[in-house]
Amino acid sequence: MKMGILAAAMMGITLAAGSAMAESKPVIGALIRNLDDQFLNDYTANLKKVAAAKGAELKIMDARSDMATQLDQLNTLVSQGVKYFVVVPAVTEGSEQLASVIASKNGGAAFSNTAPTVAALKSSANFFLASSPESIAGSIQADIVDAYFKKFPSKLGPDKSINLILFLGQLGHPAQIYRTQAVLKDLEKKGYKVNVIAKDTANWQPDEAQQKMDAWLNAYKGKFNLILANNDAMALGAVESLITAKYVDDPANPTKDVDGDGTFLKVPVIGVDATQVALRSMSENKLYATVLQDAGGQATTAFDLAYTMATKGAVNGATINGIKPLDKAIEEAPANDPALVKQIYLVPFKGVTKENLSTFLKK
Repeated sequence: MKMGILAAAMMGITLAAGSAMAESKPVIGALIRNLDDQFLNDYTANLKKVAAAKGAELKIMDARSDMATQLDQLNTLVSQGVKYFVVVPAVTEGSEQLASVIASKNGGAAFSNTAPTVAALKSSANFFLASSPESIAGSIQADIVDAYFKKFPSKLGPDKSINLILFLGQLGHPAQIYRTQAVLKDLEKKGYKVNVIAKDTANWQPDEAQQKMDAWLNAYKGKFNLILANNDAMALGAVESLITAKYVDDPANPTKDVDGDGTFLKVPVIGVDATQVALRSMSENKLYATVLQDAGGQATTAFDLAYTMATKGAVNGATINGIKPLDKAIEEAPANDPALVKQIYLVPFKGVTKENLSTFLKK
């Protein structure tokens, strides 16, 4: 009898220990702006990989670009006891509401991809930004354009003029603002006269970009020599429009790169993100170039920040995913506030051209 009681007691201890281990498993909430976005789809796939590798539970919510939905999703996760989050805000301005809810539960968050406001980050020392400096993406686009026209100067207009079609992301989004400002500013610094023939938002979406490019081809055919887009999805939408319209080097042989410039399209199209779809397009001489926004790097850094808070209570200036927090402010908000630099972890952008394409393209 005593042995039976002892065995039962030991079983109870084992079950209690098992329950405690289950309860101690870190749970991270992931609030994602829109999983229909190819970059964010890749980003979330990387979140899943790193969460699985670390034995953490990941609860993913897709806001489908709606701020009210994202706030409801946060409240749902908070009601389930989740305290630590990776957050890609539906809109920058909404980050303050999200931060307020998380801070009220003494939680923490790594905002990522879509930058939060300065006020959101300042509401708690446990709020971080794990993203990339958007203006650098625009500057790299300008470098790629400069290299292209130096190699093919006959494709410029008089007085080094670039007649540009420009696809903008969601208006007011930090990436839309800073990428656009930087590429235009840097091209002018490099001595180009930039004439923006047409520009409009396509909200990061390829179908919207394709429709706009269809209309612009009808209006401006032969009047532009460059197409830039704030992301790859819109760039690929423009590419499809050009292919459909046979706006190519040789309409009789539409996949032949006649002039050897790296694209069989009549003009180069350059995006940002370096999604695998975009890289395959480059390998087929369609899209000319892109800029790597490191989905894996951003996702891993954001997750590791949230995981560190969940397991250690605070980040305390730690190096995360090989990245140290900033040591000084930069021009781009919210990293332009010196009081926030220790909460900012920046993942670098990289230019992707035919010369280094194989480094990034998965087989």
